Amino acid sequence: MLKAGKALKVSIYVSEGATRHGVPTYSSILDFLFYRGISGATVLKGVAGFGADHHMHTASGVEVSDHMPVKIEFIETPEKVNELLGKLEDLAGTGMIEVQETTVAKPAQVSKPKKTTPPAHLKIEGKARLMRIYIGESDRWRDKPLYVALVEAMRANDIAGVTVYRGILGYGAHRRMHRDRALHLSHDGSIMLSVIDGEEKLKAFLPMVEQMVEEGLVVLSDVDIIKYSYRAIPVDENEAQRSDSSQSA
Repeated sequence: MLKAGKALKVSIYVSEGATRHGVPTYSSILDFLFYRGISGATVLKGVAGFGADHHMHTASGVEVSDHMPVKIEFIETPEKVNELLGKLEDLAGTGMIEVQETTVAKPAQVSKPKKTTPPAHLKIEGKARLMRIYIGESDRWRDKPLYVALVEAMRANDIAGVTVYRGILGYGAHRRMHRDRALHLSHDGSIMLSVIDGEEKLKAFLPMVEQMVEEGLVVLSDVDIIKYSYRAIPVDENEAQRSDSSQSA
């Protein structure tokens, strides 16, 4: 693994259209570096340039040239570079290789596995309440679809979860039939939001539902939670450390 200190930066310049045994040259070089244990390498594509033939090559939106310059760049120890340089010269063909002395101030580190933590809301067990909200697909609230606004509001108020269903056939208070057809999708179909949470949570959220739903149907039912499980949420290790520090303080 690359460490802080003296190192060499290697830049290999080839044409994007250059190939080796039917494979793009830059791809062959990258594979070679990868399987020889180089710490890291980057392929950069030029947008304009010229080479030994002194022909100008450019890339435009209309025509993309396959003669654009491509640079493969990596940083390694002098010992590792000297070990691979002969093979790299062979792979580069008519391309150019540049080697520069450099200093690694901070080497890249391998990312550590992320820790997991359970979500903030409590696990629901036993009795709960089911809320169903029936609205029209074309209903809006503050310039956005009403069902989207409701989902966002529920998430902001820590409601455990919600699912939105789109009806394929039905009618409402105006007794107009709404249906989906193969060649015609109604933009005023029926939408149902299904929410399950504790009674206190849903009761506290009801005033917001009444404010947002001008025309629709809201029903509440008692339900029994048979199983309620969740996947653990990945947490960045630095965030976890900051959280632990703040709690200990």
